[in-house]
Amino acid sequence: MSTMPVQEIKRRGMSAVDEALEDGPVHLVKSNRVEYVVMSKNDYEELMNDLTEARLAASEMDLREGRVRRGSAEKLMKTLVSEE
Repeated sequence: MSTMPVQEIKRRGMSAVDEALEDGPVHLVKSNRVEYVVMSKNDYEELMNDLTEARLAASEMDLREGRVRRGSAEKLMKTLVSEE
């Protein structure tokens, strides 16, 4: 993952980002700190798919191990709101 100062984008435009994305996601540095991460659409979609699969696997494990609340969605929402 490469890093790039935000000022570089202001100076060179999106072509600077496009070039940096060839090596993968880019950390954008502002005020000497990484403030943003830019990634390609394909990398983003892959990340979202991976997260979805991980969440489904965790939900299946919760179901197998009995860590599930049964009932209506309305009842569950009331329970969640009252726990805040």
